[in-house]
Amino acid sequence: MCSLASFLAIEGTNFGTILASKPKSLSSSSMMSSQAHLNCKMHFYPRKRAGVSVAVSVSVSASVEIDGGNSMPVSGLVFQPFEEVKNEAFVAPVAPQVSIARQRFTDECEAAINEQINVEYNNSYVYHAMFAYFDRDNIALKGLAKFFKDSSEEERTHAEMLMEYQNMRGGRVKLHSIMNPPSEFDNAEKGDALYAMELALSLEKLTNEKLLSLHKVADRCNDPQLADFIESKFLDEQVEAIKKISDYVSQLRRVGKGHGVWHFDQSLLLEGEAAV
Repeated sequence: MCSLASFLAIEGTNFGTILASKPKSLSSSSMMSSQAHLNCKMHFYPRKRAGVSVAVSVSVSASVEIDGGNSMPVSGLVFQPFEEVKNEAFVAPVAPQVSIARQRFTDECEAAINEQINVEYNNSYVYHAMFAYFDRDNIALKGLAKFFKDSSEEERTHAEMLMEYQNMRGGRVKLHSIMNPPSEFDNAEKGDALYAMELALSLEKLTNEKLLSLHKVADRCNDPQLADFIESKFLDEQVEAIKKISDYVSQLRRVGKGHGVWHFDQSLLLEGEAAV
C-alpha cells in the first residue's frame, strides 16, 4: 500500500478533471435556492504497478438540497407538485352542481353508460315477466321460474354496478323508459320453455353486443379505466352466460314439448340447490 500522494504521483490521476466532467445540471433556474453537493469515494484494492501494490476505485455522486434541506438525486427533471397542481385541470370546482371527482371522463362515455344501464334494466324486466309466467299455478315449472328470477336479479345487479361506476367517475345517472314486456310466452310450435329460453339467449347476445359497443366508446374517448371496468366485470361473465343458455336451448330442442320439459325443469331445480 502507499499514501494517496504517492498514488497520485504514480497514476497521474487528475481528480479535478473527473469532477469537472460531471454534468452541470446542478445549477438550474428551477432550483433557485438549492445547494449542490458532490461526494467522492475512493476504494483501494491490490494491483501491481511498478513494483507497488496499488488500486483505486472512484465514484462521484451528486445530490441537490432543496430549500427545506431535503436531499434528492439529480436526474435532469425535478417534480414540483405544488407548482403543477396550480393547473386549472387539478383545481376542485366550487360550483354545487359540478362533480368534484370527475377527471378525463367525457360526456360520450357518460351517455353510453346510461344507455347500458337501460339495457340491463330492460333485460331484468323481461326476465321478471318470465319468472311470473312459469310460476303460475297452471304452468308450475318451478325450475324455469327460479332460473328466470335469478337472471332478473343478476341483470338488476349489473345495472346497479354501472350506476355506482357512473357516480364514482363523476357522471350523472339518467334512467330512461323501460318497455313493457310480454306476459305470455307460450308458442304453438316450440312450446313455452324453448320459446322463453331462445328469447333469453337472444337477449344475452344483444347485451354482449351493447357491452362491446360501450367498450369501443371507451377506446375512442381514450378512457382505459372504463375499458378495464367493462372487461373485468362484464365481458367474461357475458360469454359464459351465452354458452350456458345455448346448452339449455339445445337440450330443450331434444326433449320437445312433452314430458321431457318437466325433467328439464327438475334438472334446473337440482342445479340451483347444488349452487346453494
